[in-house]
Amino acid sequence: MRVNRKAVPVLALATVLLTACSNTPPPPVVSSSVAPVSTTGKTPSQIVVGVDDVLGGYNPHNLADSSQVTSALSQLLLPSVFRQKDDGATQLDKNLMKSAEVISQQPFVVAYEIRPDASWSDGAPIAAEDFDYLRTQLRDQPGVLGPAGYRQITDLQSREGGKRVEVTFAKPYPGWQTLFSDLLPAHLLKDAPDGWRGALASNFPAVAGPFSIKSLDTARGEVILERNERYWEKPAAIDRIVLRRSDQNTLLAALRSGNDQFALARTTGDELKLLGELGSSVRLHTVARPLVADVLLRPVSATLQDAQVRAGVAALIDRTKLITEGVNGGPSSTLHADAQVTAPSVKGYAATIPPGPPTAPDVAKAEQSLTAAGYTKTAGTWRKNGRALSLVIASPATQEPYATIAKELTSELAAQGIEVNAITPQPRDLFSGLLAMPVVGGVQQPTGDSAGNVGIDIAVVPQAVGGDTASVLASTFGCRPEQTAAGVDKTKPVVPGNAAGFCDPALQPSIDAALSGSTSVTEALTTLEPELWRQNVVIPLFQLADTLAIGSGISGVTPGPPMVGPFGSAVNWTRGPK
Repeated sequence: MRVNRKAVPVLALATVLLTACSNTPPPPVVSSSVAPVSTTGKTPSQIVVGVDDVLGGYNPHNLADSSQVTSALSQLLLPSVFRQKDDGATQLDKNLMKSAEVISQQPFVVAYEIRPDASWSDGAPIAAEDFDYLRTQLRDQPGVLGPAGYRQITDLQSREGGKRVEVTFAKPYPGWQTLFSDLLPAHLLKDAPDGWRGALASNFPAVAGPFSIKSLDTARGEVILERNERYWEKPAAIDRIVLRRSDQNTLLAALRSGNDQFALARTTGDELKLLGELGSSVRLHTVARPLVADVLLRPVSATLQDAQVRAGVAALIDRTKLITEGVNGGPSSTLHADAQVTAPSVKGYAATIPPGPPTAPDVAKAEQSLTAAGYTKTAGTWRKNGRALSLVIASPATQEPYATIAKELTSELAAQGIEVNAITPQPRDLFSGLLAMPVVGGVQQPTGDSAGNVGIDIAVVPQAVGGDTASVLASTFGCRPEQTAAGVDKTKPVVPGNAAGFCDPALQPSIDAALSGSTSVTEALTTLEPELWRQNVVIPLFQLADTLAIGSGISGVTPGPPMVGPFGSAVNWTRGPK
């Protein structure tokens, strides 16, 4: 946008005159979501944080955008109804909310009271439309995190000028406190030309947290955040936070010299050793992320819809080697995901993985299953009716450890006589496009769609974990409501309800019962976990984790709540002795 600089003094004078003639203060002049920091001529106090990268895509609700930086920015810039405490308990965020409570059981209704002074950085109030926008997008859009709870909402009413929101659910929903985190500015995004797909693709149009963005430079790998002077609550103690891309060498040097006050990064075993050699001046913590690296054998695939073929492919996979390649000696080495739903870092986690595949490969079982499916191995290649068993394996480009895992998986299957076409689409194309291709009768079309998208047989991707376990179960394995509705037309294309494309009407009642609380999630998983392993659809590998390295010259930084990280306490960070 061009600005007539000659007009600036005139506008300023006009503002002064208007102020002098009125008892009502003028509205704030807003040019962007960035508010200048008043330093009264002093050098701003700042904290520099080393991170893996500053990639484009910062929507915390999209799997495609999952990264340390996205998580950090969402905690620093976006409002949430509830937040986790360091002990993992959930509490109402009174920086945003006056109250949130269940006001009716039949029907199940929750009322949310938003603080009157809570507003976006452009002056627009945080209101019911922000709740409705998030509910609509997470209900309908593919590739989002935790859609199950939002799909339970049947009505959302705005009261008291938008500051009271009454949400009605189809059934009781014990996990309701996990909803409406990281609200987005609906008034700026709902009519944006690139829609949800472009939401927060390169920046934040407005913020409502203790910090605002001064600059975001993906080429340089740097985000500069400054104290949000329009924030209505406790101001941040520090003037500025800088998130800066660092590789192994620069990270170590920056921590050693004190140029970086702390770092949050994905590390290998070798890097952990080097960090340990920095001695007592740097404290190390493992911060588990709310993501598990999975291999999805998608039953919507024209090839893998056959349970015998899935069983055969699963029996050829050396899961242990995939894990070894993926964790590379880093902090995820102790976080093997040996259950379908509960993450290793969650309290009460217990392994449910059965003996045999996919715990360990079994070539004899693979041959038995593939033969039962009509395949024969000829000249080292599995074939059926003269056609080779060929699979498309996809992993999100530029994102690790998925590319490394996919490369190892490709080698394993190719060595056993399966043709593999490995592709690495951009993350948003993968999660919002390829893994969301409409299916007919539960199967994606083998020739692809009208846009030229190729059907994905196997995906090596992250899947969301943590929070309400029943909601994780329903989001990962549940059908869309319209898939199991009475009289549904199975010849009509429908977008799968999850990335795996899994929908089993026989299991859906148990999933729904856990989601509504009519059956305890522990009881539901006792029955569901063995069946989910038997289906050979999701092969979990390990939970992702980063290393938090806290150097000298900073106070107030802790590992933070489980699977959340340190940035929620940033308003209290100060420069000084650790």
